[in-house]
Amino acid sequence: MSTRRLLFLAPAQAITAIFPSLRDAGYELGIAENLKGASVFIRKSGPGVIFARPALPGFRVEDLLAVSAEDPNFPPVIVTTDKGSPEEAERLLGLGARDYWLEPLDVERIMAVAREPRKAAPVPPSSTLGGHRPQYAEGQGGPRIVGRHPAIARVLQLARQVAASKATVLITGESGTGKEMFARYLHAMSKRARGPFVAVNCAALPEHLLESELFGHEKGAFTGAIARKLGKFELATGGTLLLDEISEMDMALQAKLLRVLQEGEIDRVGGAETVRVDVRVLATTNRDLEDWVKQGKFRQDLYFRLNVIPLRLPSLRERGDDVLELARFFVDMYVREYKLPPVALGDAAVAWLKQYDFPGNVRELQNLMERAVLLANGRPVEPCHFLLENEAWPLFEEDIPDAGGEDSGDAAVAATSAASGQAPPAGGATPEAATGQFAGPVIPLHEMERIMIIKGLEATSGNRTQAAELLGISVRTLRNKLNEYRSLGLPVD
Repeated sequence: MSTRRLLFLAPAQAITAIFPSLRDAGYELGIAENLKGASVFIRKSGPGVIFARPALPGFRVEDLLAVSAEDPNFPPVIVTTDKGSPEEAERLLGLGARDYWLEPLDVERIMAVAREPRKAAPVPPSSTLGGHRPQYAEGQGGPRIVGRHPAIARVLQLARQVAASKATVLITGESGTGKEMFARYLHAMSKRARGPFVAVNCAALPEHLLESELFGHEKGAFTGAIARKLGKFELATGGTLLLDEISEMDMALQAKLLRVLQEGEIDRVGGAETVRVDVRVLATTNRDLEDWVKQGKFRQDLYFRLNVIPLRLPSLRERGDDVLELARFFVDMYVREYKLPPVALGDAAVAWLKQYDFPGNVRELQNLMERAVLLANGRPVEPCHFLLENEAWPLFEEDIPDAGGEDSGDAAVAATSAASGQAPPAGGATPEAATGQFAGPVIPLHEMERIMIIKGLEATSGNRTQAAELLGISVRTLRNKLNEYRSLGLPVD
């Protein structure tokens, strides 16, 4: 199954708005309007995730979930609908749906789900990964937590102890430490594991929209409210609601949230009746909430209500050799995902990983390993494949002049010049430098830039968006560079 292939069981117009963004990001999309068409795409293309409407003419998502239940390798199914209900969500999640989303669909959320590792069978204690034996915990379909350092082991132990309770948990830590992953782990280990897991980014929406997103609204509650909409609290009933970046919530909305946590009931925007909800609430933040309380930016009573169980995730630099465990885990994951030959970490890469402080934590390491696996192209990963600094170039052996000896570069220059009837130019550079056939010991920076751009495009099968990301430049810059090379008559395709 390829996480770069997605199947939508929905009318074509349902994904019209998101199709260009997903296509430009390198995803291959399939659209089917019945079970037969879906089966053909699944058999031929092996999608990583299936997004399905509950019902279409001649199709019911229950039929798809029945097939999924019989095949452990079947891709996860996420139900998407523009007219959801808590009852339908609970029923379909109970039949095996991975999640239940309200439309319109969000591109970033789709890509985040597509990047999540697939559920794997538990690894026996004797199993190894890259010659090492990482310890991890895994819930019922929950994420894998890789690492064995005491700093992370303590957090995992506490998480296991409180997972079965209904107590609110405040997960804190720097950006990229895996706060949402731990929230999903808590859900998977809880008695609510078969219920929905619903996440809301409190920083992504302004106050009035966030209130509607959380509590729902009635038809006519405000301009544009053309139908009743169920909020995330109702959709998460029987399961877990994650309030991501809770520190960014407006003070007025914090007061309403506090009432929900204390009373277990909500009021839809524009509604006249109170709705009971049964939800376990988890919250995450990368800020110091105690300090925000002192500054008057966060309600103290809400802080106490959320902080029943505090989970502080350590930064990656606090986890010692876990960085190597995680690096090998991600290398192995991306080798499988991109169907590449096995890749090892070179000694220099290991030394570099040990000394780098990873300000972006596990998220940065994961992105770094994906880039390195693609650029190493089957060779051992070296620091140059991390592409953090231009000085790390070149990346590929064929672009590095022969290092047969101190005089090999000068000898090559002399031989090239003699063959062409020209004297060796000053500094050892040859006219061939402009075509990528530079034979001297140093390649001009502008030519190395072109070589790296070509290699980036080759590594991503010509996908400019992915190539630009690997190279650390914008798509516009990449496009301008390609146009510049073509105008000079240089080969770039």
